[in-house]
Amino acid sequence: MRLTSHPLWLVGFRPFFTLACLAGVILPPVWALIFGGQLAAPDTPFSTIQWHAHEMFFGFGWAVLGGFLLTATKNWVEIRGYHGLALLLLAAAWIVERLAMSFGGHWPRPLFLLAGNLFLGSIVVMLLWTLTRYRQRDSYRDNVFFLVMLPAFIVAKTLLLAGSDFTAGITMSIGLFRLAFLVMLERTLTQFMKAAFQVQILRQPSLDMAIKLLGLTLVVEFLLPPPLAAAIALTLAALLGIRFVFWKPQLALRRIDIGIMTIGYLMIVLQLLVDAFGHLANLVWVGSVSVHLFTVGVMGCVIPAMMIRIANGHTGRKVVFTGADRLVLYLMLATLFFRIGLPQLFPAGYLGWIYLSAGAWALAWGILAWRIIPLLLQPRIDGREH
Repeated sequence: MRLTSHPLWLVGFRPFFTLACLAGVILPPVWALIFGGQLAAPDTPFSTIQWHAHEMFFGFGWAVLGGFLLTATKNWVEIRGYHGLALLLLAAAWIVERLAMSFGGHWPRPLFLLAGNLFLGSIVVMLLWTLTRYRQRDSYRDNVFFLVMLPAFIVAKTLLLAGSDFTAGITMSIGLFRLAFLVMLERTLTQFMKAAFQVQILRQPSLDMAIKLLGLTLVVEFLLPPPLAAAIALTLAALLGIRFVFWKPQLALRRIDIGIMTIGYLMIVLQLLVDAFGHLANLVWVGSVSVHLFTVGVMGCVIPAMMIRIANGHTGRKVVFTGADRLVLYLMLATLFFRIGLPQLFPAGYLGWIYLSAGAWALAWGILAWRIIPLLLQPRIDGREH
């Protein structure tokens, strides 16, 4: 079998969910050891905080988002989608970027810039090409949001790595990922609830569109006057809260596989509230609460549950959460408490909570890798190609 014919390269979620699992196992413990002084800082022209933020958003986060969008966009427009050599080269670009970000501090500047931007630049162009070329066949008209979001990620990455604009880069990165999650949850959580509980949950197009437009506005939150940014964040939180009530959370929370996604939805609301009140008052939190409410609370809760569903469903298997799968989700909830809750209750033990949360996160992703990577390396069991 030729390398490019291996099942790993049949569709985008296979290589990139594999890389996301590996990044999930490696990156947080490495950061904890760097933060605690047990490990030397990466050989990079950026600060360790910039490195950590970049690797979690544009390494781990974009492995997940890239795998999801490479798979979803082909289904949205009903084409074969990228596979084979195209995916192999894209995955290689992701790996080269990780090497550049950790070991490329003394590389020639042109080589470092190429290695550090090839993956995101390539995948954004590839996704935009799919969405624009086949726009008339797109089953979701609001995918226009992705036409705006995708190139904006390049701007966010640039700002994040520019020392003077780091905060703007973080804010923009969160805003873009938030908008992506709002679109994704709107489409998927309603389907999961219908399949699990045979219920219809509120889908009001005008409310959904208002939520997405406000989310898009907050992508450039750093450019807005603080009172205006706070007002928009509070309005978005209120609309999400209203919709949440009609999404039957009392049913969703009966099952951890759907309930954890509901918790992730709530973490978007909570992060918006923390962000808004941060603009209005000098609140004191321990440990970048707003950022980690999103990265651990939203990404950490929603992503594993989605990956388990996709890894099973898109390889021809029934979407059933095993005991190990459920353990992953409970570990992610524990990580959220370790990273956000314990530092507020016992701030003196902050470094210990960093180690504990990084360890719980890595354990969860290690179990997830053990569970789904074998599925990603095998052909579909129902005989279909992809």
